[in-house]
Amino acid sequence: MVKELLRKLSNAHGISGSEGSVYSIIKKELKGHVDEIREDTMGNLIAVKKGNRFKVMLAAHMDEIGLMVKYIDEKGFIRFAALGGWYGPTLYSQRVVLHAADGLVYGVIGGKPPHMMDEEERKKGVKIEDMFIDVGATNREEIEHLGIDVGTPITIDREFRELANSRVTGKAFDNRAGVAMLIKTLQTVQSPLTLYGVFTVQEEVGLKGARTSAFTIEPDVAIATDVTIPGDHPGIEMKDAAVEMGKGPVITIIDGSGRGLIADRRVVKWLKDAADQNSITVQVEVGTGGTTDATAIQLTRGGVPSTTISPPTRYIHSPVEVLDLNDIECGVKMLVAALKKKPVL
Repeated sequence: MVKELLRKLSNAHGISGSEGSVYSIIKKELKGHVDEIREDTMGNLIAVKKGNRFKVMLAAHMDEIGLMVKYIDEKGFIRFAALGGWYGPTLYSQRVVLHAADGLVYGVIGGKPPHMMDEEERKKGVKIEDMFIDVGATNREEIEHLGIDVGTPITIDREFRELANSRVTGKAFDNRAGVAMLIKTLQTVQSPLTLYGVFTVQEEVGLKGARTSAFTIEPDVAIATDVTIPGDHPGIEMKDAAVEMGKGPVITIIDGSGRGLIADRRVVKWLKDAADQNSITVQVEVGTGGTTDATAIQLTRGGVPSTTISPPTRYIHSPVEVLDLNDIECGVKMLVAALKKKPVL
């Protein structure tokens, strides 16, 4: 079931550059379902299903936004750097996991309590640079004894939970949802094409793994599986994000207002035709927000026709992301159907 797979992936920890625990799950899930699986120099995990000479790259990034130790003071409080696009208020008062050399250490993100803030400080909120981590230590030596040092990765201490209907919540759905979609596709698909399932690293800090892996693979076409923002909850309007959770996976036409991906319309048609022919409901988007691995892949070598498929996901880049499992399932069905034949390019 996709629910149990997503649970494992969401509960796993892997910030940019430290994705190892995630790809250990992926390797286990894909054993016996692909012809080859390897890790490249950057740390991308590449799974290959061999077919004809036409190469399709399916990319899903493994990394989640996180933190890293940058300074330890004499009283044992830890200052950190943010890796990826954090919004400060979502971090304040969170519980965290420090992935120390000697094992996991738990702590909390602290800051100046509201009781001690003046009116102007309350309006502005606590900035990331003013936050710190408290693991209960009383001095720097105790921190060192715990195996924590500058460069120790830090993730949010949050676990997957089921909500009403087919909705679930957890951390790192961006992009463990895309990883789950790609795993399920590779487990299911029978294709005459050669498929490269690439689980990329360091997407959240510059689309780095997608860029290097696409250069090596030289695909004929590429699809990234990621998440996208719906406009179906308070605080955001459909005119700004015209897709809804539970209404099917989303095919990207443009993201980042065109500064990111401008999808190849032939690839979009290939996917939409497969969905129509198999009675799969899909949505399309012209996005103004962020971008995905597809942008880096599209610009590799002489260019790669590309797009992105995403389940709409609420509250992304927070520890309480929410999605509908049916959107992932339908995304898998659409990919499996499309990959039965190559696109007309």
